Amino acid sequence: MKKSIALTLLAAFVMVLAGCNTVHGFGQDVAKVGDKMQESSKKAAE
Repeated sequence: MKKSIALTLLAAFVMVLAGCNTVHGFGQDVAKVGDKMQESSKKAAE
C-alpha cells in the first residue's frame, strides 16, 4: 500500500517537473503562485 502511494506521488512529481521543463521553470511557477497568494490576501484585507 505504501509503495503504491509513493509511486503515485513520484509520478505526479515527475509530471509537474516535465510540465515546467526545467528546475528554473519550476521555481518561476512557484514564485507566480506566491505572488497570486499575496495579491489575494491583500484584496481580502481591504
